[in-house]
Amino acid sequence: MNGRQVVITGIGPVTPIGVGAHDFWQAQLKGVSGVRRISRFDPDGLPVRIAGEVDLPERFTPGRREALASDRCTQLGLAAARLALEDSSLDLTAEDRDRVGVVMGTGAGGALTWETNTRALVSGGPSRIGARSIAMSMANGTASRIALDHGITGPSTAVVTACASGAEALIGACQMIVSGEADVVLAGGSEAPVTPLIVGGFARIRALSTRNDEPERASRPFSEDRDGFVLAEGAAVLVLESLEHARARGATVLATLSGYGRSSDAHHVTAPHPEGAGAARAMWAALRSAGWSARDVSYVNAHGTGTSYNDASEARALRTALGEEAGRTPVSSTKSMTGHSLGAAGAVEAVVCVQALTHGVVPPTVNLDRADPDLGLDVVGADAREIPLGAVLSNSFAFGGHNVVLAFGAPR
Repeated sequence: MNGRQVVITGIGPVTPIGVGAHDFWQAQLKGVSGVRRISRFDPDGLPVRIAGEVDLPERFTPGRREALASDRCTQLGLAAARLALEDSSLDLTAEDRDRVGVVMGTGAGGALTWETNTRALVSGGPSRIGARSIAMSMANGTASRIALDHGITGPSTAVVTACASGAEALIGACQMIVSGEADVVLAGGSEAPVTPLIVGGFARIRALSTRNDEPERASRPFSEDRDGFVLAEGAAVLVLESLEHARARGATVLATLSGYGRSSDAHHVTAPHPEGAGAARAMWAALRSAGWSARDVSYVNAHGTGTSYNDASEARALRTALGEEAGRTPVSSTKSMTGHSLGAAGAVEAVVCVQALTHGVVPPTVNLDRADPDLGLDVVGADAREIPLGAVLSNSFAFGGHNVVLAFGAPR
């Protein structure tokens, strides 16, 4: 990738299996599942009654005033931003905040606010609509609030490309830094999709697992008996900086964002290309951007949702992009533990990649009782695998045919 080198100096994961870098990583190593019966609303009557829900620590739990002024999506994103800033030891009061940016991705934005106010409108008329409903439901609401709460006056934007949004946000941040528009960017994704309409909508197209009686075993990427993905809440923010800026302030560099690739399937709104053609092109583009060959890749964090079509398509894409290396390159899907947080997933899994590089460990794919033999991949199962890691790919593929692949390298 030409131009200024972009590095990651802080991570802030907010997930169903752990909030904060330490707890999130320990849960991955233990193969913890964050999937349970839905508690955010009564799911009885729906064919799917399970999801990944986040338990926010008390210090991040919004008070009554904040709860009335921000959607759950924004609340999760604000917690992730605070964690990332703490992890990076970045003192914004010492920065030129005109040179600090924000890029946040989401798929559904303030979905709960829309649903709540729609019900209020139908049941009680226009006077029952909340005065803050528009501000709370905007897709750019989380990016706006992060900038507002931290006094960030540089470029701030939001990205909406469904399940690729969080990864796309990191590309936007990278471009701000490489172009010289910003020195530091807080970037990631946030999603709070555990709502009746979204759960019901995905269930209607049979995209979700229906293992309601064993929620912790429902998310089964690359397994022969997979039956759909598990919807989840989540957020993650990463602090990206130019290498020069990070060195000047004495920051610890966790990883480099070495490159990226993007493509569009132009095939179907909700189904992946059966041969994974677009996904393979995005992987090739990421390798070219990073200056890597397939042999350099030491781990792939797969999109790995656990649907029959997605996993098969992604496996074909990996075999196309990596060639003979595909069967020798470790692959795992942490969605087996966290569930699928849609627009936040790419950012959450970027954190996974940074942590894998830091610790030299590939996190597991739980519930892989019988790996699908037709996929032809080296899927890391229930036990984390300790191996030297230097070059890692993270795949994020979305409804609408959006494909994003991020390339992360060990700090040099």
